[in-house]
Amino acid sequence: MNGAAPEAAVAHETPRDLAEPGLLTDLMTLTKARLSLLVIITTFVGFCMASDAAPDWLRLFHAVAGTTLAAAAAAVLNQRIETDVDRLMERTRNRPLPAGRMKPATALVFGIALGVAGTAWLWLTTNALAASLAAATILIYIAFYTPLKRRTSLCTIVGAVAGAIPPVIGWTAVQPSFGLGAWVLFGILFTWQMPHFLAIAWMYRDEYAQAGFVMIRRDDPTGSVTAMQSLLYTLALLVITAIPFFAGLNNSIYLVFALLLDSVMLVCALRFLFERTRPPARMLFFASIFYLPLILGLMIFTKS
Repeated sequence: MNGAAPEAAVAHETPRDLAEPGLLTDLMTLTKARLSLLVIITTFVGFCMASDAAPDWLRLFHAVAGTTLAAAAAAVLNQRIETDVDRLMERTRNRPLPAGRMKPATALVFGIALGVAGTAWLWLTTNALAASLAAATILIYIAFYTPLKRRTSLCTIVGAVAGAIPPVIGWTAVQPSFGLGAWVLFGILFTWQMPHFLAIAWMYRDEYAQAGFVMIRRDDPTGSVTAMQSLLYTLALLVITAIPFFAGLNNSIYLVFALLLDSVMLVCALRFLFERTRPPARMLFFASIFYLPLILGLMIFTKS
């Protein structure tokens, strides 16, 4: 049999002729299910760090569920707003909205429903502060981060603020106030996101530029500013992750392993600064993916 024949047939098929994702896959894409996993983890950590004894597991479930629904709402509404732009990028054009598998009105109603459900869930099962923070997360992501992506590279900072709120929601679901632990968790998530996002922005800078997104500074064609920012935020991350030990939140084992993890991030950020090509940016990106669950898990297991 001639193996070239099937390949030639596939080459002439349009994307709609090929197998399309099912409804479940589309919903997972629309709500950014993998990002929701990050929200679940960080909310869980915030809740556990705020608990003096064993966590109230039912309350923990409510905190995680409500926060996840709010994060999913932000993802859906973001994709509804950016449907036309997503059509311009290879990695996003097959999402449900730009591909035409879901109507914009359906996504809008779905996103609003998720947001209302998540906020109300937190209000009824935890407290008003946690619910307000969830609502603030959606507002920051949709009203500020999303439009700023087409205007200024400062959008990454705004997006990092929204992304750093879930662990604080977990904390306030236990203690309805902003304690030191809540601020430390916010700081870790905020500073971690910056090298993580900047590495992505550098790797996909051409696609982002084609779509009109300003994820890195326009006056940084060599990537020197982007790489330096990554390094500075990584250094800030090192400082903030040391605070739990000196504040008595975690023991000395935490400090040792936290410094080891920070050293790996620092080496990757330095390599990105010196080379500023796709491989070191990719290495920094993957290092950040492994870093976060490890540092958060370390915080829980070495809690004082």
